[in-house]
Amino acid sequence: MSQAKRKQMKTTEKADLYYRFYTHKINKVTPLYDLSWYIKWVASFFILTAVACRSTGFLPLWDLWLSLIGTFGWLAVGMLWHDRALTLLNGVLVTILAAGLINHYFGI
Repeated sequence: MSQAKRKQMKTTEKADLYYRFYTHKINKVTPLYDLSWYIKWVASFFILTAVACRSTGFLPLWDLWLSLIGTFGWLAVGMLWHDRALTLLNGVLVTILAAGLINHYFGI
């Protein structure tokens, strides 16, 4: 096989790979515009706001409250989706964050 033929095959393979990769439609598997959709976006906003509070070093109590609300939202989403990983992770996080708030307010 000649050098030109190999180069043409490589170019064709690259074009084929590019076409398959960039024109492939990704099907969504999560629900759209149902209750869980709204909860997950609101919960994500709360978590992002909590991380912003944490990164500035100000308002550590706000960080705990916002994280608790956002994580509780994702716990609800995990339960609605019957997703054990989301439920387990966010259930543990809710417990840890609630313990932090109890410790702050009651010193327990």
